[in-house]
Amino acid sequence: MKNISLPIKYGFAISAALIAYFLILALFNLHTNPFFSLFNGFITGFGIYEVIKHQKLKQDEDFTYSNGFTSGLVAGFLAAIVFTIFFTLYATEINPDFLSQLLTVFKQDYNVHIGLVAFVVAIMGFATTVVLTLTCMQMLKKSRNMLQNA
Repeated sequence: MKNISLPIKYGFAISAALIAYFLILALFNLHTNPFFSLFNGFITGFGIYEVIKHQKLKQDEDFTYSNGFTSGLVAGFLAAIVFTIFFTLYATEINPDFLSQLLTVFKQDYNVHIGLVAFVVAIMGFATTVVLTLTCMQMLKKSRNMLQNA
C-alpha cells in the first residue's frame, strides 16, 4: 500500500489544482472558452512529472520504468476521475446553464446529455495522462546509454 500512497496524494493534488484553475476561470467567465483548457495539460503534466521524480528519488536504485509509469498513471487517472466528478457536479448542480453556454461557443445548438460530456472529459483526462506519463518517463528513466554509464 505504501507504493501506491504517493501517487494517490499527487492525484488528489493534481485534481485540486485542476479544480482551482477551473473555478478561477469561472470567476472571470472564461471557463466556457475551450482554449483555456489547454493549460490543464500543463497542470497534469507537472503533477505527473513530480510524482515520477519523487518516486525515483524515493526508490533510488530500485526504481524501474514500470514503477514510474504506474505512479504516473495512478496519479493522472485519479486526477481525471476526481475532476470529472467535479465537472459533472458543476454542470448539473452549481451552474446548470454551463453546458448551453459552453456549446454556444461552437455557434450551433447541440442536444448533449451530461453523461456524454462527462465521458468525454474523462477520456480526455485519461488520454492526456497516458501521453504525459510516457513523455515524463523518457526524461526520468534510467539510461542504458554507454556514454552516460562510463
